[in-house]
Amino acid sequence: MELYQLIINQAANALDEDVGSGDISANLIDAEAWLETELLVREDAVLCGCQWFDEVFRQCDEKISTQWHAGDGDQITANSVVCEVSGPARGLLTAERSALNFLQTLSGTATLTRAYSDRIKHTRCKILDTRKTIPQLRVAQKYAVLCGGGSNHRIGLFDAFLIKENHLAACGGIANAVTRARETHPDKFLEVEVEDLEQLRQAIDAGVERALLDNFSLADMQRAVELNQQRIELEASGNIEKDKLAQIAASGVDYISIGALTKNLRAIDFSLRYR
Repeated sequence: MELYQLIINQAANALDEDVGSGDISANLIDAEAWLETELLVREDAVLCGCQWFDEVFRQCDEKISTQWHAGDGDQITANSVVCEVSGPARGLLTAERSALNFLQTLSGTATLTRAYSDRIKHTRCKILDTRKTIPQLRVAQKYAVLCGGGSNHRIGLFDAFLIKENHLAACGGIANAVTRARETHPDKFLEVEVEDLEQLRQAIDAGVERALLDNFSLADMQRAVELNQQRIELEASGNIEKDKLAQIAASGVDYISIGALTKNLRAIDFSLRYR
């Protein structure tokens, strides 16, 4: 599904959840009433979710207009006016919360990603997201990761292999699992999770594109890099602490995957103020 159609669907679902049979509070307002508002951010952040914000208002009333002073991926500063929103009062007030929910959540993901990415920007290592996302917001949050300076791992279970511990046990080991993967979907990216250096050797010998180093110590990551000799990509994963990021990146791994980007985010504080 194209991103624009996804945004349309998600905005519609959010409004259906919130509005239901009708906004009984907004209906107290005169139908001709008009509002001029300013969207303020209450803290430093990375902006993300403008298209979702706009689409929610559009679906409530096409007469509502937004004028942005920043765009997705931009750094915004506390107490600055990010956007001006004007239009019929009923539609504007009905849309307000759903629009802000998208903006605060996606900006939270983008802001956290930027904080992680900035710690390793002096290296060639990249920050990756995971599938630990809010249900129904997978693509939206992965878009937010990109806005924050990170990179995307696979979207879901369909676009790339990540053969993990339980898969390996059920398939009879790395060699068997990789052989079956190549037979069934030879065009798909293939990554194997490894728990020690011996499994890494097996993954390299099997010809995978990437190995996920699961909960490796920093010393073992460095050994893995030496053993690998740049033959395949290496991804560090598992309980990654922010203050260890620079050391992990300096070990020579290609990627660091962090579930916290999308599951431990804190919503950014936005406020729509009426003029």
